[in-house]
Formats: sequence, C-alpha cells, structure tokens
Amino acid sequence: MTTLFSPISIGSMIVKNRFVRSATQDFLGNIDGSISDDEVALYETLAKNDVGIIITAHSYVMHPLGRASIRQNGIYDDCFIAGYRKLADAVHKHGSKLIMQISHAGRQTSLSLTENNLPMAPSAVTDNSTGITPREMTEAEIWQLIDDFAAAMARSDAANCDGVQLHIAHGYALSQFISPYTNRRNDDWGGSVENRTRILKEILLRGRKLVGSDYPILVKLNSTDGFTGQEYLSLNDVLFTAKLLENLGVCAIEVSGGIKEAKGAMSRPGIIRPEQEAYFDKAAQAIKNTVNIPVILVGGLRSLKVMENVLENGTADMIAISRPFIKEPDLIVRLREKQQLKASCISCNACFNPSGLKCYCKSEKD
Repeated sequence: MTTLFSPISIGSMIVKNRFVRSATQDFLGNIDGSISDDEVALYETLAKNDVGIIITAHSYVMHPLGRASIRQNGIYDDCFIAGYRKLADAVHKHGSKLIMQISHAGRQTSLSLTENNLPMAPSAVTDNSTGITPREMTEAEIWQLIDDFAAAMARSDAANCDGVQLHIAHGYALSQFISPYTNRRNDDWGGSVENRTRILKEILLRGRKLVGSDYPILVKLNSTDGFTGQEYLSLNDVLFTAKLLENLGVCAIEVSGGIKEAKGAMSRPGIIRPEQEAYFDKAAQAIKNTVNIPVILVGGLRSLKVMENVLENGTADMIAISRPFIKEPDLIVRLREKQQLKASCISCNACFNPSGLKCYCKSEKD
C-alpha cells in the first residue's frame, strides 16, 4: 500500500495516515464565536471518512482586534473550551486527530469586525486589499499578544485537542511580523530576521510552560508573501524561521504561502493539470532539507499520483488538502479504494463564500 495510507508520528501523536485537512474558514461558527452544531457535524463527517489530522478553522486569540471574518470561532476566553471539547470528542470517536489553529488578524481585518477599533499590526503599512492603514503596535501590546497566544495554546490542551497550530501564514499577524514588507520596526521586534521572529520565540517559550513538554505544537508557515523583491519575505528568512521553530520544540511545519494582497498566490484557481499541483513544493523541499521534523505540504494537491510523488521524492511527509474536502469529504476513502484517482474539485474558489462552507462551483449548479 502507498505511503499515503501509512501512520506517522508527530511529536507524541501517532496519526493513522498522511492526510491533513488544512484549516478552512467555514463561516459556520455561532455569532458569539463558539462552536456550532453544524461545525461538529462537519468535522465528524471528515473524521468518519478517514482524514488523519483535521485542523480547525483559525480561532482568534484576542477580541475584537484579532477577528478576521464573520462567524469566526474565538478562543480568547475559557468559555470556548467546552465547544472545542465537544468537537474533539466527535472527531476522536473515529480515530482522527484534532488540531486547533490559532491566529490574530493583524491588519487583515475591517472596522466592522474590530468594532470600529483601528486594526493594529507590527507596522503602519497600508493593506492594499482593503485600503486600511493599521496603527503600529506598542511594546505592551506585543507582550499582550504573546500572552494571548500562550493562553490560547493552554485552552487547546484543556479542550482535549490533540495539538495546536500557530498560524504564521497568509498575511495574518504572526506572518506580518516575520516579513520585512509588513514589519518595518526599528526596535527589538523588527529589522533583522532574528528580531522579526522574536515574537514566535516568546510565544513558544511561554506556551510550552503552560502545555508541558509533550503537547504537540505545529505551525503553518508562509514560504512567500506572493511577491518578489528584497522588501518581501525571502526563502532564507523562511529557512531561518523553520530551524528556529524546530529548535523551540515545534513538531511539524505546514508549508503554505501568500497574503491577501497577492491575489491568487494563496489558493490558486483552475488547478486542472498535474503540473499545476503542489505549487509550494520547492519551498517545502528546502524546508525539509533544513529541519528534522515532519513537513506538511498544502497547495493545489488533487491527483493521487502527485500526492504519492510528494512523499516518495522526500518533498514532504504529509499531504494537506482544503478545497477538495468541501466538495468531497469522502475523498480519502475514494482514493484508497481506487474509486477515483483525482479530486473532482476544479479549484474555482467559489467556496470562499460567507454564506457557508459548501461547493458553489458552476458544475454543481448545472
């Protein structure tokens, strides 16, 4: 049997296969940020269909400035623990692992989401996707953000989630710190890559004290801003960050890329040929050559053969999928049984829809 369906260890966690449901904003959370019954049903369906690791939609750690979208789940208070515990119980019944992804919006938000508070970010750099210019965070606010991430990590553990994933990608607050494009500070939190990654070090040191030495901590790491040029995130900076994360006890790195300003970089549309798939593979390979922990690749993976090649070539250790699971939650079973050799998702991106997580592609309507 192909390696795709063999188990793997991530820190203290043993996963039954190499498939990961990458974090996907589902717009199904309750208005107050708590887990809804619809979300429990969605995640249990994925678990029933043999998804090895299910990573939750990003849950924000600070209210209201950390919120990035409507109906987003929160984890900024202990009141949210019970909902995640219910979610974990539903997933565990079927032998899958649940990882809570935690994030802060930074500048990628809106005044309606932040309750008319001006968004904050490492630096006051205008977000060209919204026109919003955030205010630069103070030293005290950075330390508060560190504490909020650490507290969210502890809540993930208390909720019986199998691990936690720090969202250091897609232009949200932590990825804003590591990129020189969005971090133009002149103090100890900016400038050199050592300073730009300092916030990650502080979060992991504080969080690890709260969750203990064995609790799995994963990250989703940006491999690019989606633009080229010296002023943007470089591969050398990414590799430095990956090695730092490993040294700080992170047990797996999911490789992604792009910020909202770089339209089409994060979730490329129209993936219909094998050569279009696995579009962050070169960065994943470079990271895998740098660290000794599992690397998870996301980005346009659709074909069984391409997925197998990613593992066999040593590009990554696990395969993360997002959009195809929206259309086919039973995709893993169908691939394993050779009922099909490729996801039927056409990558039209219509599923990025605040009306709810389902497939809206034209072929579904015809």
